[in-house]
Amino acid sequence: MRSSDSEQIRAGDFAVRAAGALVWRVNGGGLEVLMIHRDRYDDWSWPKGKLDPGETLPECATREVFEEVGLDIVLGIPLPAMTYQVGAGSKVVYYWAAKSPGTPPVPDGKETDAVRWATPKMARSWLTNPGDLEPLEALVAAHRAGKLDTHPFVVVRHAKAKPRSNWTREEGKRPLAATGQRQALAVARLLGSWRPAKVASSPWTRCVQTVAPYVKQHRFIVKMLPAITEHEATRRPEKAQRTVAKLLDKRRAQAVCTHRPVLPLVLSELRGRMDSVLAAFLPELDPFLRPGALIVVHQPVSGKRKLVSVEVYDAFED
Repeated sequence: MRSSDSEQIRAGDFAVRAAGALVWRVNGGGLEVLMIHRDRYDDWSWPKGKLDPGETLPECATREVFEEVGLDIVLGIPLPAMTYQVGAGSKVVYYWAAKSPGTPPVPDGKETDAVRWATPKMARSWLTNPGDLEPLEALVAAHRAGKLDTHPFVVVRHAKAKPRSNWTREEGKRPLAATGQRQALAVARLLGSWRPAKVASSPWTRCVQTVAPYVKQHRFIVKMLPAITEHEATRRPEKAQRTVAKLLDKRRAQAVCTHRPVLPLVLSELRGRMDSVLAAFLPELDPFLRPGALIVVHQPVSGKRKLVSVEVYDAFED
């Protein structure tokens, strides 16, 4: 679920799902977006493509951009999805904004035979499909409002742990179950779409093991936060929420892994930093997130306090 999508998109049942990104940069003080030309269709559009089996939408978006134009992007704010009819039925394409990594885009020569940077005005006239205009207009509006250049803040509930009933030792050392270990690998793949360089976690084993594949892959270091363990958050909830607030105040790309009983405190802090319309997209009912699921919010780099988007991704299942 993404706050950028209409109720019709969120409730829709689509035969084909795809994802892509509007890659942007500020050049000489002006906003530019990256357009691609596909020889097969003789059209100008945005990098996008269909999901591979077992792939999530964010993973698809980053993969497609890399395959089509050779850019290793990280995702920014979500943009409105678009729908249209294809031979198989109704198709939906989910889009994100993605700041240019600064390397030159190179068409793959297969699906994409040409690329060009364009101002929004140029892009409007060059786009072949009118449906591609909606994500462009959302991107332009975010830029004007100072909400386009952002940092992601990702909240992860630890993956599935071994049952409490089967664990006789210290609760803080209860590890992930086999399913949870596979979920941790899926969490690592999903986090790679935003690539937070700072990772914080409850020091309890099941949380540390959930983020371990991601931090090992990218050679990051996990910061242990005892205040957000189940035990400490129950004893001192104010301290747990202040700990989350301090993370958000750092305004940087980061992820934090914690437990179900701590999530109400995390969500309370997030709600206090967004308007009521956006807050409605946050989970409201216990258990808030399933084991291995996550929430992504975005903070403007400009220093404005309010969060600007919400995304919720469910847990990986075998």
